[in-house]
Amino acid sequence: MNKSPPDLSSLLLLTLVAELGSLGQAAERMGISQPAASKRLTQLERRLGLTLVNRDTRGSALTVEGKAVCQWAGRVLAEVDSLMVGVAALRGDQALDLRLAASMTLAEHFVPRWIGTLQWRSPGVYVSLKVTNSEQVATLAANGRISLGFIEGPTVPSGLSSRQVGTDRLVVVVAARHAWARRREPVDLTELARTRLIVREPGSGTRETIERVLAGAGAEPARPLMVLDANVAVRRAVAEGAGPAVLSAVSVRDDLAEGRVVEVPVTGVDLRRRLRAVWPKDRRLTGAVEELLRIAVCTHREDR
Repeated sequence: MNKSPPDLSSLLLLTLVAELGSLGQAAERMGISQPAASKRLTQLERRLGLTLVNRDTRGSALTVEGKAVCQWAGRVLAEVDSLMVGVAALRGDQALDLRLAASMTLAEHFVPRWIGTLQWRSPGVYVSLKVTNSEQVATLAANGRISLGFIEGPTVPSGLSSRQVGTDRLVVVVAARHAWARRREPVDLTELARTRLIVREPGSGTRETIERVLAGAGAEPARPLMVLDANVAVRRAVAEGAGPAVLSAVSVRDDLAEGRVVEVPVTGVDLRRRLRAVWPKDRRLTGAVEELLRIAVCTHREDR
């Protein structure tokens, strides 16, 4: 048995399993994947030297030992909440107003879980989130109008510090009835460049990434078939058969699973990209801003 005390997030996970009767639902409430939650619970059991949860196809139920630990964990978490409220009061309103901006892909699929974890740890923090494209996020950060920004572009604009907070992969998608959905050979960059695509507006990190990939291969992109300013609009246009598009894999995950769109393999290129947090180079991150960045980085490590 490891004699060091368990971390607070593991104790929270245990109390949520007790409340919800499901490890999967507890993981969703915490904004982490079920495998990450299972790993965290196993580590807690090893640390304490106890079996805390019985898991089967009907759900998750605490053992007798688990129920006792859960009661103590609830007291610990309540005291931590009191601590954070008291600390916030001592600080006054310093670092309690957290202004964020994020590109659409990050705002839709990554940032909410980070904010949820932050607000559990620091309930006094007020968070506002502006959703826009990566170029505008970088401008807001450079001008000091936000505490922290999250972008998906291939480069970091000058004047900004950055930290990787995730990875993403772009995919070419078409409607199931599109000719590319039935082809046996992958699309190469030359053909992709010649094809009129449904794209996001200038300043979008996704659009900038694919344009840089094509330019790096010496291919001049064709005139766009359609320019739309939201991922959901691009997804819908593709599903309706308007034409192909390049989108984040995470943003079309459900569309692919339900057969609304089909992924088309592309040869000769790696379409993975980094997701980054950005802030002015002359600014030192402290308080809730520093904590949110730490949460984002740690979540990325756990999910890999």
